[in-house]
Amino acid sequence: MKLDHTRGTAGPGSGAAMKHWRYIALHAVTAGAFIFLLQRYALEASLDTSLLWTLAFGGCSAGLAVRQCNRWSEEASRHA
Repeated sequence: MKLDHTRGTAGPGSGAAMKHWRYIALHAVTAGAFIFLLQRYALEASLDTSLLWTLAFGGCSAGLAVRQCNRWSEEASRHA
């Protein structure tokens, strides 16, 4: 028996769209937490600076996650 490992495209009302948003949010929160802890405790930066870098890195990582999700959707539609 052969397993189908392709992903469905994330259309409106599909469960795949919700998985993508969870993935994007998790990516942004993880990157933000990492840079906050690095800035605040390892580099001993002020709270303002740490929060600013947290927003910047969280936003950038969310953007990268969106691009990756779009790439997955494109590959799945090509293989379907």
